Amino acid sequence: MAMKKRFIFLPIILIAAAIVIFIFMGKARTPPPQQTNERLPVLVEYHLAERKEVQFSVPAQGNVMPRFATQVTAEVSGRIAWVSPKFEAGGFFDAGEPMLRIDEFDYATAVEEAKANLARAQASVAEERARGQVAEAEWRSIEAGDIPDLGLRRPQIASELANLRSAEARLAQAERNLERTEIKAPFAGVLQARNVNLGQYISVNSNVATLFGTDTAEIRLPLSDFDLALLDVPTGREPNFVGPRVILRAEIGGLTRQWLGNLVRTEGVVDSDRRVTFAVVEVLDPYNRDEAPHAQPLTFGRFVRAEVQGISVQGLIELPRYAVNSNQQVWVITSENTIEQRTIDVYRRINDTVYVSGGLQDGERVMLTQLETPLNGMRVRTPDDIESPRGQTAANEE
Repeated sequence: MAMKKRFIFLPIILIAAAIVIFIFMGKARTPPPQQTNERLPVLVEYHLAERKEVQFSVPAQGNVMPRFATQVTAEVSGRIAWVSPKFEAGGFFDAGEPMLRIDEFDYATAVEEAKANLARAQASVAEERARGQVAEAEWRSIEAGDIPDLGLRRPQIASELANLRSAEARLAQAERNLERTEIKAPFAGVLQARNVNLGQYISVNSNVATLFGTDTAEIRLPLSDFDLALLDVPTGREPNFVGPRVILRAEIGGLTRQWLGNLVRTEGVVDSDRRVTFAVVEVLDPYNRDEAPHAQPLTFGRFVRAEVQGISVQGLIELPRYAVNSNQQVWVITSENTIEQRTIDVYRRINDTVYVSGGLQDGERVMLTQLETPLNGMRVRTPDDIESPRGQTAANEE
């Protein structure tokens, strides 16, 4: 009976012992470390403010045109007897070089006739002067006193002198017409178009050709008031003033060609339709006819892009356009890695760049990262605060 009682309490004892052991082991076990969910400041990029001298330039574009272009016309009529071998579109002429000749027979005949009339007029004047001398001698031999002009044949002499001057004028006109039978280039240029041919009869004021002067090329550039504020533009009151240098570029055969010129003047009025002022750029000897100043000729009619050298301004800070809001404000990262909003003085906004004249100091960090809700005093991190993997390895080795 006693044995049965011992078997009854044995399971209870075992269960109690297990509970005691479980409680003891639970208290002896080390609890897992607690991890804190600390949020790191946001990582941002920045631009280091640095004052420097900025050389501005103004982009523009335009077409190349000759400074002088004229319609060559005939001053006398007749049949074309000779044309220059260069009298074709694209032919080059020097100043005073013959382009074509009109048949001069009738004009040479007119010169000879004018010479004959002049000789007769000269003879008539001499004859009347001789008659006047004879008449004066006769009057003095007959009676004393004043001799009337008619007695001295002075009216007849004056009439013959008038005929002499008229004959001289007709001879000069005939010789001038004879010279005009040879049509010459008024200036050095390239023939843009010819309008007559050999053997064709032309009348006075007939348009025989179009000539473009090759001494100087001009490009008209449209400039806004904003562009003019960045340029040192010639006013025309200073004759020796050299305007800004201009670089001209064009794509030719897949290659970018370049020419140099100078902005020499503005047209002085604002275009009422486009609200711009046209400035004129000059390029000397565009076809390399004298000293070959260009690597390739700058042909008339070509479209070119221009970059006009502007003024130079000291002490400007250059920032990306997206770093400055519409209120001319930026976010500056302080030495404590907090941000603060700063109002700046914007000198110019050009394309994707803003030039700042005030409101920032050298060495200040301007935040570039666009945050959704930035606040004054908000903490941030920069790439300078992140240790590089090499630095971490060196620290671990120590």
